[in-house]
Amino acid sequence: MKLSIAIGLVLLLAHYAASLAAAGGGPRVIIVGAGMSGISAGKRLSDAGIGDFLILEATDRVGGRIHKTNFAGVNVEMGANWVEGVNGKEMNPIWTMVNDELKLRNFNSDYDHLANNTYKENGGLYEEAFVQKIIDRADEVEESGSKLSTTLHASGRDDMSVMAMQRLNDHIPSGPAAPVDMVIDYYKYDYEFAEPPRVTSLQNTKPLPTFNNFGDDVHFVADQRGYESVVYHVAGNYLKMNKSGAIVDPRLKLNTVVREIKYFPSGVMVKTEDGQIYRADYVMVSASLGVLQTDLIRFNPQLPSWKIVSIYQFDMSVYTKIFLKFPKRFWPEGPGTEFFLYASGRRGYYPVWQQFEQQYPGSNVLLVTVTDDESRRIEQQSDNQTKAEAVEVLRKMFPGKDVLDATDILVPRWWSNRFFKGTFSNWPIGVNRYEYDLIRAPVGRVYFTGEHTSEHYNGYVHGAYLAGIDSADILIKCAQKKICKYTVQGKYE
Repeated sequence: MKLSIAIGLVLLLAHYAASLAAAGGGPRVIIVGAGMSGISAGKRLSDAGIGDFLILEATDRVGGRIHKTNFAGVNVEMGANWVEGVNGKEMNPIWTMVNDELKLRNFNSDYDHLANNTYKENGGLYEEAFVQKIIDRADEVEESGSKLSTTLHASGRDDMSVMAMQRLNDHIPSGPAAPVDMVIDYYKYDYEFAEPPRVTSLQNTKPLPTFNNFGDDVHFVADQRGYESVVYHVAGNYLKMNKSGAIVDPRLKLNTVVREIKYFPSGVMVKTEDGQIYRADYVMVSASLGVLQTDLIRFNPQLPSWKIVSIYQFDMSVYTKIFLKFPKRFWPEGPGTEFFLYASGRRGYYPVWQQFEQQYPGSNVLLVTVTDDESRRIEQQSDNQTKAEAVEVLRKMFPGKDVLDATDILVPRWWSNRFFKGTFSNWPIGVNRYEYDLIRAPVGRVYFTGEHTSEHYNGYVHGAYLAGIDSADILIKCAQKKICKYTVQGKYE
């Protein structure tokens, strides 16, 4: 039996459910997770007249991986921080909310001066012309890769890694070996996708739809209300809030950890860690891909093999923003100095730095970003050890400066947190539209959403927002129009 036929048969079980839901004021829906996708899905359901739902959130807040916290007297973002994709041919819906509706304080991030701000492993700057030549060559190869990508078969059968594309262009054929080559390569790929070029799919990242559709500009949100204001803004359209902006709607239950989802032809049953049982007609699961790859939520019966395989074929990457507070400033400030690179002989070792002269004036705070294996390593050591490593790097970068010990450090631990298990999804080699359709596909009464179900915008806030809408539309189509079959075309169709 063809996989597409088998999936169709499984999903037709939902027809019976739709007929039951048609009476009595519409279906009951449980949404698992109150991140951007879950909140967005809830709004879409509410707009369609489906208001009998519960949102069960494992943590004590809404927002998911969009989360502000106070650090050294200012609110900083532990997770999502940028609106990526601005000033293009299409309008990024998150940019509309951030800039026009909420008017959150934000700053255009200018990376054009990295050639002036790339530091040698043991101190001092590389010559600008030398670094710019490396950047220009990397840009040239990237453009060639984008052109190649558009010629590949849509099924993904000819896909390759970004590194394979680089080798086809005779670019660092043995991989970047010199520290400066490694840090430029890291900045161009790992800093965006949180995994190295040898892992990342060429076809699904070059050209990147976010920038191709929404524009090349990226804006750093530095508002004391927090980027999570966007999630509250969406929630406020359908959930009751008090005068201070807190959600007081009884349909939202915080600190409610879902551990089991049972699904039947006639409905679903959700069991939480505290032993509570909730019943509904449908469930929308917006847990992260990382969580789906663990046993935190048990499905009964077990999800079919096609679904499990699709979940494990995607990568959950780790992107860690480490904030450091210092007694005084010792780094350069002024135009063209916001971002700077450290060219270590160890790839990905405290490589990309940012100072906040504009965003948080007088804060004396630096941000350094690490990813992947370095993120996992750092999460497992003490903050004091991480602080010592980072300060040692800064002393190497600025040997003639009085680099005092950092007074405070903030190390988010997304990978270690059982409710997230990473920061965002990444498309590995060979995964394409077919696998995306499978990961998004409902299983009977169980629907799925999240940034990882966004075909074009996975990994981004706008991807999470749009995925919530798309997944809710699939559920609405079944519940209200009784069109419950979800067709997945074959891999090479």
